[in-house]
Amino acid sequence: GMVGVVVVGNVEYTPPGSRGVLAAVESATGVTRRVPQDYPTIQNGVDAANPGDLVLIDKGEYTESVFVTTPSITLRGVDRNAVVLDGKFGLGTGIMVGGNGVVIENMTARNYTLNGFFWTGVRGFRGSYLTAYNNGDYGIYAFGSTDGLFEHSYASGSPDSAFYVGQCAPCRVVLNDVIGEYSGLGYSGTNSSGDMYLINSRFAHNRSGISTTTFDIELNPPGRDTTIIGNVVSDSGADNEAAGFYATETLAGNGIALVGTHNNHVERNYVVRSRNNGIVVIPILDRHYWPSTGHVVRNNTVLDSGRADLTAGGLGTMRNCFSGNVYRSSLPWGLEALNGCGKFRLPVASDLSSDMTFFGS
Repeated sequence: GMVGVVVVGNVEYTPPGSRGVLAAVESATGVTRRVPQDYPTIQNGVDAANPGDLVLIDKGEYTESVFVTTPSITLRGVDRNAVVLDGKFGLGTGIMVGGNGVVIENMTARNYTLNGFFWTGVRGFRGSYLTAYNNGDYGIYAFGSTDGLFEHSYASGSPDSAFYVGQCAPCRVVLNDVIGEYSGLGYSGTNSSGDMYLINSRFAHNRSGISTTTFDIELNPPGRDTTIIGNVVSDSGADNEAAGFYATETLAGNGIALVGTHNNHVERNYVVRSRNNGIVVIPILDRHYWPSTGHVVRNNTVLDSGRADLTAGGLGTMRNCFSGNVYRSSLPWGLEALNGCGKFRLPVASDLSSDMTFFGS
């Protein structure tokens, strides 16, 4: 998931992503580079673009893998459903971005062996009105990137996750009005921390709905300070139609999972028909042991979960609070009553269930 440049010889080199977003371009150039009218391929149009240009892509199917390093350009399709990048199950990623401040909007990427749309190591990004389906790893994906927005977009059929944000601290990233379906994870955030918002979105028929996790394999552990508000999460793990692979199986059947992370805020979500747990707070053992602490789970509606609607447990699962939730079952019993968000707290209550199994089959 990383991009590198090899410079050969005694030459000056300034990485295209080394300038800040605002420094990259002060105003739009007003230049529109049309594909295929002026340039036969999207990559040709991108290569010709200067910061501030618009690459405008006409209707058609484009069998190419595009790499963007020029900062502050916009790639826009004229029709979201008729501008289609198709990897034909042979190309890796639809569009990979390694330049700051790049916008991609109004197009579809499908049938790539890796990812649909991918920003890596950048500051400033936006993906709007995108569709990504039947890609081999992630749908719409930001790694090591900050100051971004995913909005009004749809992703499905990704064995890892439909939407992913990882290894950023602080992230300053918002996902708003996105839909993730039939994937290993609807949304996955690994070591994504600080001003990280997942709002007003829907995740259905994934093996797991929303997951924020900590892993030592990525930088900046632990994951922390993610806000998850106003989402609908349904039918997590309820069928076998969702794409997946071994790494997503460990969380299968959970609606919202807070795994080895700290200080997340989960409020006013509607979580229904999770095969295992509706909202679950648990630690994780990777190279290090990461407890799950300081979470606020408040005013959610969580119903019809296979094991329990609210679940918390594992050694060190402390200082989490549950309040005002509409639910029918919890593990351990009395979880919300003993771990309220007011003055009275008995944090040890969730620790008492550390010998239970929270994932199930």
